[in-house]
Parts: sequence; C-alpha cells; structure tokens
Amino acid sequence: MAGVMSILLAVLVVVVATAVAVAAMLLVRRNAPDGSYFHDGDRAAGVFGVLATGFAVLLGFVVFLAFESYDAARTGAEEEALIVAQQVETAQFFPPSSAGKLTGELVCYARSVAGVQWERMEAGTLGEELNPWSAEAFRTLRTVKPQTATEQSAFDAWLGQRSAREAARSARIHGAVGVIPTPLWVVLFFTSGLIFVYMLFFADSGERALVQALMMGTVVSVVTAMLLLLNSLNNPFHNGIGGLRPVAMERALKIIDQELEIAGYHEPPPCDARGNPR
Repeated sequence: MAGVMSILLAVLVVVVATAVAVAAMLLVRRNAPDGSYFHDGDRAAGVFGVLATGFAVLLGFVVFLAFESYDAARTGAEEEALIVAQQVETAQFFPPSSAGKLTGELVCYARSVAGVQWERMEAGTLGEELNPWSAEAFRTLRTVKPQTATEQSAFDAWLGQRSAREAARSARIHGAVGVIPTPLWVVLFFTSGLIFVYMLFFADSGERALVQALMMGTVVSVVTAMLLLLNSLNNPFHNGIGGLRPVAMERALKIIDQELEIAGYHEPPPCDARGNPR
C-alpha cells in the first residue's frame, strides 16, 4: 500500500509541475511575437543546448553518486545479515557458560536491526549510536576464557566476524544520511529554474498551442521525474517503491531459527520480537 501511495504521489508531483509549466507557457504565448522572443532561433537553440547539456552532465554525475551510495547500503545490509547468521554458528563452539548468552544477544541484535533500529534509520534518528545488543555481546565476549583448541579457534573467528559485521553496518548506515550535499541540490534546482525560464522565451504566438504545451511539458516532466528519482536514491530507506527494507535480516532470522533448532538451543532471547530488552 505504501508503495502504491509513493508512486501516486510522484505522479501527482510530475503532473502538477507539468501543468503549472504548461499554463505559464500558454500565458506567455498570448503576448509573444510570431517566431518567439528570439530573433535568431538557431543561436538561441545553441545556447539552450549548452544549458541542457551542462544540466544533464551534472545530473548524471549526481545520480551515479547517489546510486553508488544506495547500492553500498543495500550490500552492507545483506553482508551484515549473513555475518550475524555465521556468528550464531560460531557461538555454538564457545564454552557452554557463554555460548547461550552470546546466541541470545545475537538474535536480539538481528531483531533490533529489522525492528527498532530500521525504523529509527528511516526516521533519521539513529545517529552514530551503537546497536545496544552489539555492546552487550562485546561485554559477554570479554568474559569468555577459551580452554580448548576449538574454543580458541571459535574465539578468533568471532573477532574477525565482528569486525566485518561492524564494517557492513557502517556501510548500511552511511546510506541512510544521504550523500548529496546541499550545494549540489541548490545548483540542480537553480539550473532547473533557468531551463524553465529559458523555455518561456520560446513562446511563439504563431505556433499552435498544443505544440507549445508539448514542448514545455516534456522538458519539465523529465526534469521533475529525474529530481524525484535522485531524491529517492539519496534516501534509500523508506516504505515506498524502491526503498530498502530489512529483508536480508528477516531472512537471516529464519536461518538462525533453523540453526538453533539443529543445535538444540531452545532458550528464549532476552528481547521481544522488535529487539527491545525484556
């Protein structure tokens, strides 16, 4: 439902922006001279080509930058989920006194990422805070005293997995804040405004109104759609179409349940289904 609403909202924005631009063009056309306001149409078209090319190059660069951030956030979320599932397996080789506690804290970590942490990321209130269950697992890890070669190997593997998990989490969170700085947004909107104003000077009372409306409408609708796409890529964590969801971590939780069933672990984790402490 949220995806349909986001699509409808985007379509509404494009339609409204296009309608306003077309109305402005037809209004200016009433008093425009025959042949447009430009005495030399070829020269005006050349200048417009330079303006449009500059905007297209800048927009293409920014879209590429935003997509890289979007893809890094998606990849980070998938890697984080995979590593958490691997850490649950590793925890089963720890001393019995700490294996159960670490397993429960990992389950709560995964639930928190897919629950309260993801919601805070969407709301932009996550900040630089650690996942509280990561801190709990680290405290528990400090009490582990490996005795056998298997336990020592598991301990070393856990440390490597923990570092990889934190790196993946950092990549995921980095995408939540957006990578496009405010000056770039200002330049993009300023250039879009220039293109709109320049198009108004192509108003021609000798041209049919439908042709003039089509000329203005296509330009404004494309520019508006591209800016909406850019905003979506720059804010990847949302409920709408194309928004990143905690699918990977939810899948990892199902895998973890299967792993724990095989390992014979049946203790309830110290948190609820959304990762809040009990």
